[in-house]
Amino acid sequence: MSSIRFIFGFHAILSRLRQNPDSIKDIFLDSARRDQRARDLVKSAESQNVRVISCEDARLSAMAGTARHQGVAAAVDTSRSYIDIEDILDTLIEPALLLVLDGVVDPHNLGACLRVADAFGAHALVVPKDRAVGLTAAVHKVASGAADTVPFVAVTNLARTLRGLKERGVTVIGAAADADHDLDAAELRGPLAWVMGAEGKGLRRLTRETCDLLVSIPMLGSVSTLNVSVSAGICLFETRRQRRQHVSGPAFATRAARRQ
Repeated sequence: MSSIRFIFGFHAILSRLRQNPDSIKDIFLDSARRDQRARDLVKSAESQNVRVISCEDARLSAMAGTARHQGVAAAVDTSRSYIDIEDILDTLIEPALLLVLDGVVDPHNLGACLRVADAFGAHALVVPKDRAVGLTAAVHKVASGAADTVPFVAVTNLARTLRGLKERGVTVIGAAADADHDLDAAELRGPLAWVMGAEGKGLRRLTRETCDLLVSIPMLGSVSTLNVSVSAGICLFETRRQRRQHVSGPAFATRAARRQ
């Protein structure tokens, strides 16, 4: 199987240039683009010794698999991108915070989950290899660079991986609308993995049974469910809020300190 895949969009490619330029084989730029954004991209590529090839829009659409490529695509070598969850846990200097997706198949949802994982400092995003979307070009586009900053771990057996995390002292908490415990009452300051279910289906039975705890997000309106990325963002934010308060007082004080 080829280790070369294509990503597209200015933000995703610029992020890859900053984070992992050696993985980019070539960048393909629409020959009709001569604007400042295109010039900035060429300058960044040249500074990293990455070749930029001028090509037609139709060729870019074929590479990206969509016409919404913004006039740029990049061939990326994925052969050295594998990372193991044990590698991540072994290098942490703070309690683990992992986001686990149980069978999410929509690339836009996965891309959005990568963005919230990046925003709230999740140490990795874990997915099953089967019956789930991988790091496609569309995911990279939606993730806006987060696919290159958040370690992405695809595992063969999700339940086994969750059991392994528990053996390492990581609490596994599943988000479920029918859970008996509310999010705001959960203790989230220790090492933990948040598990989110698939679109419209929720957590699979074995995944639910493997979790240490199931919690629900308190809902005040008429809507009964939330998009998986929204749920992930709320749960990760609450985790970080609790951890900041435990370490250094109110969250707003921490932010004010960062601004000084």
